[in-house]
Amino acid sequence: MSDFFDEVDEEVRREQFQKLWERHGYLIIAVAVLIVAAVGGWRGYQYWQTEQAAKAGAAFETAIKLSEDDKHADAEAAFAKLAATAPSGYRMMARLRAAGETETRDRQAAIKAYDEIAADGSVDQSMRDLAALRAASLLVDSAPYADIRQRLEPLTSSERTFHHSARELLALAAWRSNDMTATRQWIDLIATDTDTPNSVRSRIDALRALLPPAAKS
Repeated sequence: MSDFFDEVDEEVRREQFQKLWERHGYLIIAVAVLIVAAVGGWRGYQYWQTEQAAKAGAAFETAIKLSEDDKHADAEAAFAKLAATAPSGYRMMARLRAAGETETRDRQAAIKAYDEIAADGSVDQSMRDLAALRAASLLVDSAPYADIRQRLEPLTSSERTFHHSARELLALAAWRSNDMTATRQWIDLIATDTDTPNSVRSRIDALRALLPPAAKS
């Protein structure tokens, strides 16, 4: 008897499935096709991304080699092209390297390029800070201390990636502007920070030795 009911249930299920297929078969096929297409498209996109990253990496290495060979105009053009077309990671690095190549021919243009990176909210904060630091380093010999301070003081917080370098550059800028009070303040901050790298500490000790006696005490 149980076999009979099982056969009846199987027949009912078969009829229900047949009706469902007749009503919605095209939709089921369409969904299946979309799933397959989506998976294939995603895999294709991943492959394309990998290929683009590999091409950008090779182009970046070529641009570096041009710079090392003192072909700065060619290197600048190569980095500029990457900055416009490469995947995001390479694009940001290429912008910085392009500005670096610009330094070899036009300091003011390089400062402008670094300032544009530092002001670009779409760029990672550490990259923006590095650009601000590079711009300030190009200005430290000519700009007044107040200008360098305006640029770099926000970078001196311990949470910022390049705070040790920013503090050191500010100490140098203050010394070049003959502001011994500010120089001493930055030197003391650097000296008392236990995380200050030894290389920075050594250079700051050398700067301290250049202070007039009244500023050392």
